[in-house]
Amino acid sequence: MGRLACLFVPLYPLAARLRSEPELRGEAVAITEGNGHAARVAAATRRARKAGVRIGMTLPQARALMPKLIVRPRDEQCERAARESLLEIAETFSPRVENSRSGCVYLDLDGLARHFSGDSPEQAMGQALMTATERAGLPCWVGVASSKLAARVAAETPDSPTIVAAGREARFLAPLPLHRLAPEAEVLDLLRQWGIRSIGDFARLPKNQVASRLGSPGQRLHEKARGLDRHPIVPHVPSPTFHEGMDFDWPLVSLEPFLFVARAALDRICQRLETRGLGCARLEVSMRLEPDGHHDRSIQLSAPTRDPKTLLTLSRLELERQPPGAPVIGFTLTAHPDRPRSAQLSLFGPTTLSPDQLATTLARLFSLLGDSGVGSPRTVDGYRPERCSLVDYRPPPAPKLHPDPRPSRGLLTARVIRPPIRIEVLAEDSTPYEAATAKPVEIEQLATEDESKRQRIRGRVRIASGPWTIEESWWAEDAAERAYWDVELTDGGIYRIYRDCQSNDWYADGIYD
Repeated sequence: MGRLACLFVPLYPLAARLRSEPELRGEAVAITEGNGHAARVAAATRRARKAGVRIGMTLPQARALMPKLIVRPRDEQCERAARESLLEIAETFSPRVENSRSGCVYLDLDGLARHFSGDSPEQAMGQALMTATERAGLPCWVGVASSKLAARVAAETPDSPTIVAAGREARFLAPLPLHRLAPEAEVLDLLRQWGIRSIGDFARLPKNQVASRLGSPGQRLHEKARGLDRHPIVPHVPSPTFHEGMDFDWPLVSLEPFLFVARAALDRICQRLETRGLGCARLEVSMRLEPDGHHDRSIQLSAPTRDPKTLLTLSRLELERQPPGAPVIGFTLTAHPDRPRSAQLSLFGPTTLSPDQLATTLARLFSLLGDSGVGSPRTVDGYRPERCSLVDYRPPPAPKLHPDPRPSRGLLTARVIRPPIRIEVLAEDSTPYEAATAKPVEIEQLATEDESKRQRIRGRVRIASGPWTIEESWWAEDAAERAYWDVELTDGGIYRIYRDCQSNDWYADGIYD
C-alpha cells in the first residue's frame, strides 16, 4: 500500500476566523452556530476554555462564565478561503490531493521521500507541511500512514507529526474506541451488544463471519479496523479563481473601514498567488449590502500583478467612482489569475514599463475621465484631421534594443490644438476675408475666457501656402467643408489654419515645430 499524509486543522471554524482576523489571537474568542440566545459554542480559544467555556454551551451560558467573551458567528467565506489555502499548500508538496472535509486534507506521498533528507524523510516532510500551513495562518497537525483512517487518527493527536510505520496500522488503531471508525448507528449498537468496545476487538473477528452478519458495510468497516484502505485518493481539481472575504458583525457605512479590512484580504490573496507563481489579471469585488442588496464591481488590470498596494488603490478608485450606496455587511474578493508578464533585463535597452505602476495610473485616469475618455487612439477613414476613435489600451512590450535615430529629412512636426483656437483673418485688401482663394495677411486671436492658458497667436503673415480644400459627408448633418492654409508669421511661428466655408469662421488647429 502507498503512503498517505493527513493535514488536520483543529478547531477549524476558529482557525479560519483567526486567519482572517489575526488581531484576535491571544484573546478569549468563541465561535457560535445558530441565532440569538439559541446560538451554541462551536469552538473557543485556549483562554476562553480556561475560563470554563465549552463546546455545546449556549451563548448566555458562555457569557455568564466570561462577560467579556468575544463572540463571532461561523463565517462561510472565511472557512472557504481557509480551505482553499490549505489545499494550495498541500498541492505544493504533492500532485495528488484529496479534500476530505473542512480542515482535513489527504496527500499522496509516493515518491516524495527522496526530496527530504535525514534519518526519517517522512518526519521531515510532516514538519515541512506544518511549517508551511502555520506560515499561512493555519495551525495544523500531520499524520502519516498507509491508510486514510490511520493517517487521520494520527493527525488528530497533538504530538505532531505522528508517523505510523508501514504495516503497523492495525496495531496503532487497536486500542482506540470503536466510534473512531465512524460506523453507522445501527452497526455501532449491534457491535456493542456483542461486547466489542475497541477497534482491536472488532479487527480480531473473522472477516467471513463479519461479512455474513453485517454485509458489505460491515466488511468495509472491518477492513478499516485491520488497517486496510481500498479506496484511492480522489484528486482535488484546483479552483480557477482565488477567494477571500468575511462577514461583518456590524454594518460599515463608510469606505475607509471597508478598505482597511479589504487590505488584509488582498494581502492573503497576493500571498496565495505568489505561492502558485501567478498574478491577478481581474479582481471582482462583491459587497453584501444591508438588508438584502449586492454591489459587484469588476476591475480589469492592464497586466497581471500580485502587489496588494496596487490592487487596493484600484479598488479604492473604483468604489469612489461608484459607491455601494448602502451599509456593507460582508464582502468577497475574487482574483482571476494569469501568468505575470516576464521581461528580460538589458544593459543597453530601455527599461521595461512597470505593470503595477501602469495599472495604477490607468485606474486614476479612468476614475477622472470615465471609461469612454481613456484609450489608445486609432485613425478613422475620413478627411478631417481631428477624426479618431479610442480602443482599449494594451501596452506593447518594451523593445529589446534602442532603435537608432533616423536621419532627418527636414520634416516638420505638427502639434494639434484641441479644441482649435478661434481667430480673425484679414486678406490682402485689408478687409475681412471672404474669398476662399485670397491670401491671408494678418491673424488675430479672438479673446476667450481661457486666453491666459493658451499660446497667443497674432501677427502679420510672412509666407502663406494654400488653400487645400476638403469636403466630407455633404449629405449628413455633420458635413464639413474647409479651406486649409499653412502660414508663417513675422515672429517665426508656423501655424495650420482653416476656414469653415459654411460659417465663414476661421480656426487655428496646429502648430509646426
